[in-house]
Amino acid sequence: MTTHPESSPVTPARGTALVTGASSGIGAAYARRLAAVGRDLVLVARRAERLRALAAELTEKHGVRVETLGADLSDTGDLDRVVRRAAEDDIEMLVNNAGINGYGPFAETDPALLEKVLAVNVVAVTRLARATVPGMLARGRGSVVNVASTLAFAGSLPPGPLPTRPVYGGTKGYVVTFTRTLAAELDASPVQVQVLCPGLTATEFHLTQGQEPVSGERARVHDDGGMPVEDVVTASLRALETGEVVCVPGLVDGAAVDRVTAAETGLRSLSTSTLAPRYRNSAPR
Repeated sequence: MTTHPESSPVTPARGTALVTGASSGIGAAYARRLAAVGRDLVLVARRAERLRALAAELTEKHGVRVETLGADLSDTGDLDRVVRRAAEDDIEMLVNNAGINGYGPFAETDPALLEKVLAVNVVAVTRLARATVPGMLARGRGSVVNVASTLAFAGSLPPGPLPTRPVYGGTKGYVVTFTRTLAAELDASPVQVQVLCPGLTATEFHLTQGQEPVSGERARVHDDGGMPVEDVVTASLRALETGEVVCVPGLVDGAAVDRVTAAETGLRSLSTSTLAPRYRNSAPR
């Protein structure tokens, strides 16, 4: 069920939220929801014209201050500029939403595109979190949401109907592990950390591999459809209220995440300093 912004669960505004990938899709939905509760915003994306239009809409409708930063997070200079802004004292929420897919067979995909996927999905996420967390700890409040994907849990599944995704899936696996481990480190602190893992979502994401942003002034939706972005953001904001670290918007059985943790604990605890019998006396190659 879609929940409208006016009635959605959301923490009351405090400080400024920096949202990457805010020109459409999940990022734009976060921007609208956070503005509706009075948060000032810093919006980051490659499509500066879309950001300006969204900023004008939110300022007029909600009276919030909206700053826009046109930036390609795969570009070191652009990322440096956004990192400097993220480290300023007013940032109390970070939504690391920007991401590109680079879908395609590994042996055939342009290496430059794969480097771009790593830069946006891994390096930018890490650097922006590192820029914001120290200040949040010092001020005694703050939250970081890193957007991953359910494809982070689909490593062994072949493509069809899933996309061909070795690097993309790997980057989202990094985001899940990074966020969960950081959340454990900060467990006793006042800073909340969440990884949001949507499934197929009704955005523009599948319209391009990510070399260039989707053209046009109006946001579109890929033909595959998926969960409405408003529902994805509702799940994330509700999970922040309840303290869930791993938020999977379509997951009915929340205990499934606990079972993943239990399985990981089992793997670690059963690994000893003694070579496992199945690896002994193998035939020479």
